[in-house]
Amino acid sequence: MKNTIAERIFDFLKDFPPFHVLSKEQLYDLSKNVKVVYLQKDQYAFKTDESIHNHFYVVKDGAVGIFREEDHALVDECDEGDIFGLRALIRKGNYILSAKAIEESILYSISSELLEKIINTNAQANKYLLASFVTNIRNPYSNENKDSLFAQVESIQKKESDFTEVQSAQYSKNPITCLPNTTIKLAAKIMSTNRVGSIIITKKEKPIGIITDKDLRTKIATGQFSIEENVKKIMSSPVITYPENITVAEAQIAMLQHRISHLCITESGTSDSKLVGMLSEHDIVVIHGNNPSVLIKEVKRTKTADDLKYIRTKAQQLLHGYIEQNIPVFFISKIISAINNSITQKAITLSIEEMDTPPPTSFGWLALGSQGRKEQLLLTDQDNALVFENISKEKYSQTKKYFLSLSDKVTDKLNTIGFEFCPAKMMASNPQWCLSLEEWKKQFNNWITKPDEDKIMLCTIFFDYDLVYGNKNLIDEMSESIFESIDRYEIFLNFLGLNALKNPPPLSFFRQFLVEHSGEHKDQFDIKARALMPLVDAARLLVLSNNIKDYNNTVLRFEKLADIEPQNKDLYLSCSNAFKILLRFRTQQGLQYNSSGRFIDLKSLNKVDRLKLKGCFKPIKDIQELIRIRFKLSQML
Repeated sequence: MKNTIAERIFDFLKDFPPFHVLSKEQLYDLSKNVKVVYLQKDQYAFKTDESIHNHFYVVKDGAVGIFREEDHALVDECDEGDIFGLRALIRKGNYILSAKAIEESILYSISSELLEKIINTNAQANKYLLASFVTNIRNPYSNENKDSLFAQVESIQKKESDFTEVQSAQYSKNPITCLPNTTIKLAAKIMSTNRVGSIIITKKEKPIGIITDKDLRTKIATGQFSIEENVKKIMSSPVITYPENITVAEAQIAMLQHRISHLCITESGTSDSKLVGMLSEHDIVVIHGNNPSVLIKEVKRTKTADDLKYIRTKAQQLLHGYIEQNIPVFFISKIISAINNSITQKAITLSIEEMDTPPPTSFGWLALGSQGRKEQLLLTDQDNALVFENISKEKYSQTKKYFLSLSDKVTDKLNTIGFEFCPAKMMASNPQWCLSLEEWKKQFNNWITKPDEDKIMLCTIFFDYDLVYGNKNLIDEMSESIFESIDRYEIFLNFLGLNALKNPPPLSFFRQFLVEHSGEHKDQFDIKARALMPLVDAARLLVLSNNIKDYNNTVLRFEKLADIEPQNKDLYLSCSNAFKILLRFRTQQGLQYNSSGRFIDLKSLNKVDRLKLKGCFKPIKDIQELIRIRFKLSQML
């Protein structure tokens, strides 16, 4: 006789990891033993400090929020196919977060015995479960992360598939300590006074043991030891120690392997050196509450531009941390771009909700310039545009009026968030940059076939667009029109080439930095105009000339060029590396001086930084020479 309930569970689970890697027999056997749980809205699956259940959960329908109880903060939101309750089950400790139904929900409950069977009999499922424990990736088997799980128990590698675990863990730098001969009673008073759940026992400033609230409950409250005994009687020893640069992933794995909730941070990472801090599982939870994937989820729940501004401020804090930890700048730019795009999308949806009617036709919102290239790390002014579907002449005026009004609302919100209005008004709220598809095509064709200095300048901004919201087909048609116009008027590339050479390598004949000679930034080095933009302009020109579509990021453009022109591979990769170094340098300067980072006081740089910058200038010289020869520009200069 068929078990129809088990079959339904089987059909659901087979589409979600790690169940999709199980054999049919394994999954069906598991499905027969799954329990179905119904939760009403606001009903808890489990609460903070509650003893762990003998099972973890998969969301079948509805949504379950994972909350930090002390401030009621939503740390994560689980919906169809998401797993929760697994971490505590593996860790064998009380729940440190609460799980509550955000809406009416149906859950599948899977026992620890079934979990153990999965781990022991299927290597791929085992790999997923361990990875999901030590990372914040909801689905490591997604296309973006396929075959490249971020964290393994055997090794921690800094990869681009995750947002959080490459962060250095933020630990408590003033741990509460006592000496070995301190009485348990006094140690408990010290913990109570300082409102902490643990105290480290030190000898000559080196950690030799630790006592936690759990020790006081299980060893003192039960009468096993007297409170007049010395702390040595009940302390856990030896302690697990790590150096100050421990990553979040390393900390999680250490806590998993040793089944502990606290790590001691020492100068050398061993117990034979001075104690400098303490890292608790609670600290890890706090970190996860302020990582990009969580921030993006927060964006989706916001209701006002002020809420979005708060999230963008937290993103800036992340940027500080990533730069300090020397995380690859290309990885950082992907993270910040994802947050910026999410914020912009929310600003658009909020604005649409404020309009009297829905949009009269489909449209696309474009990010331009550095945001369009996914290279905007610091808060700079906004550059954006809007394209809407072709409309009849009778409806055109009213349609454009609608989208201009919508754009006003969006750009106002972006300004509130921290992206200042563009001084040159290159924004969708400007009638010049809020056009129908046909108008954009005609405009691009005009710029390409009748180029002058102003039109070329506009091309360098508008040809680096990225769809943030709306109809992708409109953007694809715009791109096709650009390449068609260039095919018909190839001399345009020569004009674009001349523009790419207008800023020569930023060193004088005497190998001195070329600086501003007058104005507000006199004697300062313009890293944007003199170093970054020559590489941006060169990459754009070369991908256009090679008819390469869908590459608008400078690093990716150079890497693609290296693939299709192996004879120039070394040059293109050196340009890519130089751009990364320069972008990081500008970001560091901007964060240090709370500025755009564009203008640098060379007197503030040490010799190493000067040499590092100069090392980036040779690829600029070489790529400009390649452009000069390829497009025969010597006779046009």
